Amino acid sequence: MRISHKSRLTTLVGAAALIAASLSFVPANAAAVGPLCDGKVPVQTCQGTTSDGAPYVMMVPANFNGMVALYSHGYRYNIDIPAGIPVVGGYKITNTPEPVPGGNPTVANYFLGNGMAIMGSGFSRQGWNLDAAVATNVELIDTFKKKFTTTTKVVAWGSSLGGIITQTLAEKNPTLVSAVAPLCMADNIDAQLAMAGDFLWGLKTFFDPTIKGGNYSAGALGNAEALGDIVKVLTVMGKLQAAVATGAWPDTSSPAGKQLQAAGIPSRSALLLAGLMAGIPTQSAHFDSISGPEGALKLSFPLAVSPALAVLENGANAAILAILATQDVELQAGGSVFDNTATDYSARVSDSRDVFNAGLSGNTALEAMLGVLKASPRAKATADFSKLAATTGKINVPTVYMTGVADPITPAGATQRILDKYSVQFEAEKEAAKKASYNGGTYTPAKSKVLTLWSVTPKSWTTFDAAGSPKTSAAAAPGTNHCNFTTANYLTAAKFMVEGATNGSITWNAAAMSAVRKSKGLLVDPNFRAPLLKFYGE
Repeated sequence: MRISHKSRLTTLVGAAALIAASLSFVPANAAAVGPLCDGKVPVQTCQGTTSDGAPYVMMVPANFNGMVALYSHGYRYNIDIPAGIPVVGGYKITNTPEPVPGGNPTVANYFLGNGMAIMGSGFSRQGWNLDAAVATNVELIDTFKKKFTTTTKVVAWGSSLGGIITQTLAEKNPTLVSAVAPLCMADNIDAQLAMAGDFLWGLKTFFDPTIKGGNYSAGALGNAEALGDIVKVLTVMGKLQAAVATGAWPDTSSPAGKQLQAAGIPSRSALLLAGLMAGIPTQSAHFDSISGPEGALKLSFPLAVSPALAVLENGANAAILAILATQDVELQAGGSVFDNTATDYSARVSDSRDVFNAGLSGNTALEAMLGVLKASPRAKATADFSKLAATTGKINVPTVYMTGVADPITPAGATQRILDKYSVQFEAEKEAAKKASYNGGTYTPAKSKVLTLWSVTPKSWTTFDAAGSPKTSAAAAPGTNHCNFTTANYLTAAKFMVEGATNGSITWNAAAMSAVRKSKGLLVDPNFRAPLLKFYGE
């Protein structure tokens, strides 16, 4: 767990900066090229493209010890987003390789300063690219080994979509990697799109029936429809935010929504219901659903208002990704993919209706809103996207998970699903070890291959100004937002992954516990269990 060769770290800062600065000449959409290496010391940079046209970068220290870390970046939008679009405007499609999370030089220096190489691909296409990305990574590992023939071990890690890419790589190609670390891992695409689709459909049903929410056209028209939906969703969110205190409904609300307004049900209650039925966390970057301002709202704010504000804060970013991911997968599948014709939204909130009863304005209001959902036209899928790659949950090598307990994009339940499957696998391995010892055989206890680092929230974090209004300008609380990890968190996960590759297992002892505590914001708790995504009907 210790960093060696500390004296080299300062020297390598400049080398790590090449991650962002030296990737200009790699051609896109070309046949396999390279690796073309600059031969520099103490770190040489190599670039090229795989046979599918995916650009890659490798950084190899002069004292290469045989271990290379392969990083897979997260979801990137697959269409340009004009500057005029709020929140995400000005985005341009990029396939720039990312050999460490966000090009973090400290993380790069940990590997390079300890004799390990790093590499990553920009992938051949953006959007949901799980199957293609796994194939690219398999080829990239082979390319690296052929160029650097002293390679002995490959570790793989990735964030968000890169997390499930890493998980799938280890499941399908266990002999290629010695240890992996899926971070803030996405779930399978059917579960992710159910979450996204439920929330978008809820916004459409209550607040703006002109939101398309899926079944987008092909080509430029479909791009325009998706971008139009982003504007509509953000416009609705803005109106809901402005009306949190009054409960007024947006002027774009559906006839059924306006009837709910006439019945005295505040718009924030319908927003909260849309979040709960989709599985959007009720804790967010600035809202803990626990704290209230001093005065008359001390108790009512956390019960009746804060959960809706958390859904508002989480939902804005989640909805944007949902729209563009839905459009992307529809193009791959050849038709609409969201289907809620058989979804029972009453069942979806059965476990939360009592907890959030005040925020939902009571049982009578809740039943009225559920009645609107039940009576509203449903969306029906016309395409089958089951052909897209998916994880099975099989753990073959030492695996480190790290995820935020209130991540609104890739909920902690995505990781929990794998952990549930592994608990069954591990019990079977322990039983097999016992049976092997029967009739004079040697008993070798099965060792767990998994360590889970939960990025947890503080006890409370919502703050208020002198007028009692919540402050939203501070940095997001740990455990909230998407892949909201510190450099220390990334280093902790990386070190455990390297240990797993080096020793064949991850030791959980006093030193490991101390390392996690020093990282701050992380917790290892075998008794903690995150709820699965709503898709699984738990």
